[in-house]
Amino acid sequence: MADTIDLAALIRGNKAQWDAFVRRYAGLIVSAVRTQARDTADVEDLLQEVFVRLCKDDYRLLRTYDAARAGLSTWLTIVARSTARDVLRRRQPLTTPYEAVPEAALAVTAEPTERIKLPEGLLSPRQKLILTMLYDRDMDVTEVATALKVDPQTIRSTHHKAMLKLREHFAPGNPAKSGSGGG
Repeated sequence: MADTIDLAALIRGNKAQWDAFVRRYAGLIVSAVRTQARDTADVEDLLQEVFVRLCKDDYRLLRTYDAARAGLSTWLTIVARSTARDVLRRRQPLTTPYEAVPEAALAVTAEPTERIKLPEGLLSPRQKLILTMLYDRDMDVTEVATALKVDPQTIRSTHHKAMLKLREHFAPGNPAKSGSGGG
């Protein structure tokens, strides 16, 4: 079947192209998210979440599709699975119903911690930016990759390298973390 979806028209907001896109690719996306879903209701929610993510912020994610790198079906499958994992990971089911937890157990007793001061040069500017986007702005890897116009694997790799540097720096017995070296 020839591809009759005009992505440029779809991104410009052509309703007929969007409807054709949804009809054409809904089954593919359902198949992709079904492997991640816990039940049938999850599949429907995840399908909708994928389509919302594709058209969110003036089709920002859909604009990143590059036909030279992958076919649209392959790209949509990857986006759908990634979206499903992100959504399901964020749904942390309570092990105990909220109403059954004593109010005293919900009270916050600790003072907020202050931000850790990192030594100059420990992390590269790119590593600092990626950690800020992932943790301070609560963005997921795909969102960071889209914002920085890089591959999501680049974000994962940079994050991993930054975390290795931080673990090494803050490891017990590391003299560099004490600052002046005095005891």
